[in-house]
Amino acid sequence: MSKRDREKWDGTYRDGDPYGSQPSKVLLEQQHLLPSSGRALDLAGGCGRHAIWLAEQGLTVTLADISPQGLQIARQRADLAELSIECLQIDLEEEDFPAGPWDLVISCLYLYRPLFPLIRQQLSAAGVLAVLQPTTRNLERHARPPARFLLEENELGQLAEGLEILHYEESWSVEGRHDAVLVARQVGQTK
Repeated sequence: MSKRDREKWDGTYRDGDPYGSQPSKVLLEQQHLLPSSGRALDLAGGCGRHAIWLAEQGLTVTLADISPQGLQIARQRADLAELSIECLQIDLEEEDFPAGPWDLVISCLYLYRPLFPLIRQQLSAAGVLAVLQPTTRNLERHARPPARFLLEENELGQLAEGLEILHYEESWSVEGRHDAVLVARQVGQTK
């Protein structure tokens, strides 16, 4: 990402959170596959809708995002909910990946393909990766996000190579996008 991306997201969040404060319904459908304790990392989590939900579930949560404005809103929301989350301002495309081990890494509506091997390296021995990302079929109904931020058919499963896939689907979601949804677990690795 760049200074320009940071400024874009700061502007977006100054005008209000486009995603709201509630976690994704698609992610909630997979809650039974996610750990309820341990360390969680919310990648590019914006204003903290998922980070706060994960903290409510009992996880120790780090929210990593490029936007100081988004992180400020997340801190305020966490304070109001009397929850603790760590907010880390970071350019995930330029800086070192946050050090694990992580028991859960989630990525919702953020795609930077080179992160996938780094995520696997930082997952705990039985750590879980949860990803929600639109696919190219999304363009059939929506002009955004642009194609470079969309997954090809079955690409997400390939990006998670080496992990045990617990759930994988590509379909039109309850949120109106054509999403790829993956929940996968680290296997056979000890830290």
